[in-house]
Amino acid sequence: MRARVGQRVPVVVQSRGRRRTGARVLWVCAETVVTCGVVVLLLVVHQIWWTNQQARAEAGRQVRVLEREWDISPPADSPTELPAGSSGGDPADVPRAEEPSSGSSGGGPVDSGTLAPTRTGAPAPSSSAAFAVLRIPRLGLTVPVAHGVSKRSVLDKGYAGHYPGTAAPGRTGNFALAGHRNTHGEPFRYINRLVKGDEISVRTRDATYTYRVDRILPRTAPRDVGVVRAVPRSIVRPSYGYDAPGAYLTLTTCTPEFSSAHRLVVWAKLVP
Repeated sequence: MRARVGQRVPVVVQSRGRRRTGARVLWVCAETVVTCGVVVLLLVVHQIWWTNQQARAEAGRQVRVLEREWDISPPADSPTELPAGSSGGDPADVPRAEEPSSGSSGGGPVDSGTLAPTRTGAPAPSSSAAFAVLRIPRLGLTVPVAHGVSKRSVLDKGYAGHYPGTAAPGRTGNFALAGHRNTHGEPFRYINRLVKGDEISVRTRDATYTYRVDRILPRTAPRDVGVVRAVPRSIVRPSYGYDAPGAYLTLTTCTPEFSSAHRLVVWAKLVP
């Protein structure tokens, strides 16, 4: 039969195949998003939880080894001395406390709670061995102290790192330490909770030295190396610091948490 003039002829469009293709694309996209989310979650768990477990276990073992050795071996006749130029760490990422001078220079680990380096002609230290145990009763913290502030060989192990060029514990000058605020044991995570009068002890093979928290600099720039000088004073915020020589302990770490934008500084003075 012929279609009448002017009569519309219905057209059927087959769209089932297009719908199936669209569904497959959506499914693949959803799987990709979920997979990426799982990978990111695993990375976060590894960085925040697993590195803490590993570092704390390593730090705890090191404390036990040191104190067992000290309990067996008699102390030396004189207080702990650090070998000349042997404050530890890798030459490429060790901040210095000395005034700038001609010599080699290197970048610093600005995300590890340390202060950025100045130029120095001092020889690069060669040892990152633990030589002391730091205790902060208010925080329930016990952590080994090692030479240098290298992330790989010191800080990422959950240790506190001794700034090259700063004083030995118990001596006149500034015994300056750095530590992670987050991840890798995060030993200095809660040093912002310290208040004036809190005690901090440093045990070495030869003696135990007690310091008392005196001042806190809540925020300064990563390149504020003045805070770890022999007479510590901020070069960014000069109202914070000291004018006279003494036996100081300095703790530095990143602030705010999970950021490397600034540095938090705690100063303590040796108890006579």
